[in-house]
Amino acid sequence: MSNVVVLDNGGGLIKAGQGGERDPAVVIPNCLYRPLTSKKFLHPTTTTEEDLTSAAIRRPIDRGYLINPDLQRDIWSHLFNSLLHVSPSSSSLLLTEPLFSLPSIQRSTDELIFEDFGFNSLFNCTLNYGVKRIDLGGKALTNYLKELVSYRSINVMDETFLMDDVKEKLCFVSLDVETDLQIARKQGKDNLFRCTYVLPDGVTHKKGYVEDPEAAQRHLRASPSAAMEPNKEAYQLETIAKTEERKRVDLTKNEFDLMNERFLVPEMIFQPADLGMNEAGLAECIVRAVNACHPYLRPVLYQSIILTGGSTLFPRFAERLQKDLRPLVPHEYQVKITTQNDPILDVWRGGSLLASSPNFESTCVTKAEYEEHGSARCRRRFFH
Repeated sequence: MSNVVVLDNGGGLIKAGQGGERDPAVVIPNCLYRPLTSKKFLHPTTTTEEDLTSAAIRRPIDRGYLINPDLQRDIWSHLFNSLLHVSPSSSSLLLTEPLFSLPSIQRSTDELIFEDFGFNSLFNCTLNYGVKRIDLGGKALTNYLKELVSYRSINVMDETFLMDDVKEKLCFVSLDVETDLQIARKQGKDNLFRCTYVLPDGVTHKKGYVEDPEAAQRHLRASPSAAMEPNKEAYQLETIAKTEERKRVDLTKNEFDLMNERFLVPEMIFQPADLGMNEAGLAECIVRAVNACHPYLRPVLYQSIILTGGSTLFPRFAERLQKDLRPLVPHEYQVKITTQNDPILDVWRGGSLLASSPNFESTCVTKAEYEEHGSARCRRRFFH
């Protein structure tokens, strides 16, 4: 059996390693970046310690789809040659691919794999039955957070890496949006969501950080009764205070406060229509996917919901999904949602397990088959 490279080529992160291993050997951002101190775009490494404030970023993938094959070729070349140290000509490749990928994108991917890198075989299983897709991921959440902070505080539209860190450290899923919005309007210590994120200064610290991590987690320990409807007088005083605060905004500050942004950003996943997006929420998409399957399978599927991907790491994600999903599912069906210890790596681990199976090579498309029959015909083997 030849060497098998397992590649989970995500829009945010690349996870890559040898088939049969438990964890990927390399996890890096799927992009090139140019910091302010450089005149050219650089490859991220697993030990990048540079100041990435205002770094320009080029990504080959947008909304899960490959849009820049030349850039992806550059990133993969660095990955295979400098990080994994593998020879594609003597290796097989197991590659993840997004749902409903266009034939033109599939052809571009196959050309990269067989013609540019010369892998001797490819495995890529694509489901087209009983699946639904939400055109919304971690990048969209980060962009929305950048817009909110830029409008309310300071301009962070160019701070992608920084705002990714803010999102991962401070955002959470609300179990009751209306109640949490009331809490976010309060002043002082009654506002359980207010927290401060300190920006890097490039001298004493090159990365941003949460000013008071303990205070930032207060909302997770508070009881639901903590939110009380403010009376009219308190609301008027609050409005005056906010107006005065806006007048005193210091645009030179090296920090900014977050309040309702912390739960409004993940809310996009569950109620994208509330934000003007023509998309169904996660719970509705699950129901549509299950209903596309045979009725005999539906009870089993509702008990086999597994959360993977970085966005499922938001606190209370599983509880909110359970709350939204239960009213949509027939009462005679049980709903069981399983969380993972490391949902970012689970897809790669599944591919690694598959790559180590005895009959793996027999399911691959070889380079000779690709050269003889072309991309479209070879792809038929992968549709299920």
